Amino acid sequence: MTGVVEPEAIFLSELGRRVRDARTVRGLSRKLLSQTSGLSERYIAQLESGQGNVSIILLRRVANAMGVRLDDMIAGQDSSPEWRLIRDLLREASPEQVALAKSVLSGTSPQQAGQSGGIRVALVGLRGAGKSTLGRLAAERLGWTFVELNAEIERENALSVKEIYAIYGQEGYRRLEQRALRRLTAHPGPLILATSGSIVAEPLTYDLLLQSFVTIWLQARPEEHMQRVRDQGQLESTGDHATALEDLRSVLLSREPLYARASATVDTSGVPVATMLDRLIAMIDVRVPSIEPATESHRRSA
Repeated sequence: MTGVVEPEAIFLSELGRRVRDARTVRGLSRKLLSQTSGLSERYIAQLESGQGNVSIILLRRVANAMGVRLDDMIAGQDSSPEWRLIRDLLREASPEQVALAKSVLSGTSPQQAGQSGGIRVALVGLRGAGKSTLGRLAAERLGWTFVELNAEIERENALSVKEIYAIYGQEGYRRLEQRALRRLTAHPGPLILATSGSIVAEPLTYDLLLQSFVTIWLQARPEEHMQRVRDQGQLESTGDHATALEDLRSVLLSREPLYARASATVDTSGVPVATMLDRLIAMIDVRVPSIEPATESHRRSA
């Protein structure tokens, strides 16, 4: 016996404790829980003692029998009674109440949300959507500042994105991304921001983006995304093209509901860059009131 406890053993022990506590607080005996769930008392005893592997299907039956949520059984320390209460209240809240709760938790008032404090446009979409190219061209035409979020993160931390991932991992990169974005929300003049394709996968960061920027989804067909990335030299020209395209389709499909939360969509499929730019400028003109060229003091290269 080395005294070293595997993470899996710790998880199973904590899971068992949560099941036992949930059963006890509800005044259920193992026998009654067995009858309700259709599982043997022996299985429930093993589950509560943290022994053996756990089937998620059987765990779901135990949770349903006790009238608790499966994620509360699995979540661990993060699932405090206070959090569960807030979650249940939010589930029954009106959209107005949810908006008020968000403003309180984020430290902003409802009046501060949205476009207060400046004109800011953010472009979202997959790699190859044209965020950097069109964002830079649109900013030049309007006389606004253009910022590429990844470049801003690299500048602030004196590290490349690849180095940030290697040192801090994805969680560390997301923290730096949110910090950079929060700073950009205080930018004094008109701004166009090109984001990373995966920013929509981080709920808090994406919500900050949606509240603080007019957000435009640059949409294109998967085949065009793929070809543009290849043309930019960011994707190997060799390999299984069909598999790579299928992977891209899957990513796009999973992110489409998130991209669709943007204020507007600009279709960039099957048209030259000049037409894409005209469409983007026209959409900005519709979504952003009183567009005026920025003064020289507001201009900055990315």
